[in-house]
Amino acid sequence: MDNNLNITYITIDAYVELDKYRFVYFVIMFTAYILIICSNSTIVCLIVIHKNLHEPMYIFIAALLLNSVLFTTVIYPKILLDVVCEKQIISYSACLFQFYVCYSLGGSEFFLLAAMSYDRYVSICKPLQYPTIMTKTNICILLVVAWILPASQFAVPIGLSADVELCEFSFKQIVCNSAVLKLQCEKSRVSNIYMMIALVNIIILPVLFILFTYIRIFIITYRSGREVRRKAAQTCLPHLIVLINFSCLGSFDVLLVQMETDFPKIVRLIISLQTILYHPLFNPIIYGLKMKEIYQHLRKLFCP
Repeated sequence: MDNNLNITYITIDAYVELDKYRFVYFVIMFTAYILIICSNSTIVCLIVIHKNLHEPMYIFIAALLLNSVLFTTVIYPKILLDVVCEKQIISYSACLFQFYVCYSLGGSEFFLLAAMSYDRYVSICKPLQYPTIMTKTNICILLVVAWILPASQFAVPIGLSADVELCEFSFKQIVCNSAVLKLQCEKSRVSNIYMMIALVNIIILPVLFILFTYIRIFIITYRSGREVRRKAAQTCLPHLIVLINFSCLGSFDVLLVQMETDFPKIVRLIISLQTILYHPLFNPIIYGLKMKEIYQHLRKLFCP
């Protein structure tokens, strides 16, 4: 605790033999940071520039990739700073801010995936009504809800945790997540209730909606011709792969928080690195290779 500035600092105890492998850590994380920013930004720019990509599905993909850019910008500069500094510390307020932004973006990811599943459902199951349902106004509403609702849901528990007393000052993750709440002397029941409500609204309900829409799509396409099934699989499969990937990585995060004392430091570090490395790089690869229109523009860009 800095008495003059009244700032509480937390020691990050997550890195393994940082002095010995400092250069290796820095090169890996810096390379990943550049790759994530460039790959995601490239596809977003292609979607913005080319008019044939100004469709709801591609707009939601651009929003999803923009999320990855924002998430990376919040996470990676601090990690790179930790690697080059002798002491790995972060203020409690900065840790809460990182926690808030990461979970808000994670929640918006589920909402965007839900919006994409709804777009595919209307396109495949109600093609005649598609132009009247997926209008520019409705797309804007879905995007605003996808970003505002998770941010507002997590604002309450984060606000309640801002002025609490801490009894522990050693943090075992490289990224601030809900484990930071375990540092508090007393767990707020109100904060826990708000957190549970937020998780249900932001994760469970969107996932159930996504499963419902894809089951409906599967039933409709199963009764249709082979060509309809092929087109449905071509557009829906990338979204399902991204959903499964993101859900698995989210489960890893929960597992780390709940069982952090049972994991060796090297295991925690590997799982944490997978969470922040894998998904932001996975999305542009999947959408760049599996979405035909985006793939064609990428080929023209890199193979003129």
